[in-house]
Amino acid sequence: MALAAAAALAWPCLGGNSPAWIDVPERSKSAFMELKRRKVHRYVIFKIDDSTEEVVVEKTGAPGESYDDFTASLPVDDCRYAVYDLDFVSDDNCRKSKIFFISWSPDDSRIRAKTIYAVSRNQFRHELDGVHFEIQATDPGDMDLEVLRVRANRT
Repeated sequence: MALAAAAALAWPCLGGNSPAWIDVPERSKSAFMELKRRKVHRYVIFKIDDSTEEVVVEKTGAPGESYDDFTASLPVDDCRYAVYDLDFVSDDNCRKSKIFFISWSPDDSRIRAKTIYAVSRNQFRHELDGVHFEIQATDPGDMDLEVLRVRANRT
C-alpha cells in the first residue's frame, strides 16, 4: 500500500501523466565521467529540472575546491543529487580517491521535491557507473567530512 501511495504522489509531481522516472541527458553523464576519469571536477551538483523532467548539472567544483565549498553550494531548503571525489590518505598510509553519491534532502525542503528525488534516486544513481559509496543526507551532519573519511577507509 505504501508503494502505491508513493507512486501516486510521484506521478503528479513529475508532470501529470508522466511516468515516475526522469531523463538523464548525456551532458549530465559526461560531467560525472569528467570527475571520475579526468579529475576535472572535485564535485558535481545535479538538480531535477521540473520543466524538462531531466537531471541537469547545476554546479561543478574545480579540483582545488574544498569540501566546505561543496557543502556551501548545496541549498538549505531544496533537494539535490551530488557526486564528490574524496582524496584521502588511508589508514595504511596510501593515497586514495573514492567517489561518493550524495542524495541531499534537507528537512526544510518541500514534500513535492522530497518525493521526486526519492522516487528517482535509484534510477539516477545507476546511471553513474563508478560510484563507490552512497549517502542519504537530511542535514549537514549526515554527510560530515569525517563520515566520508570513515566510510572510505573501510575499504
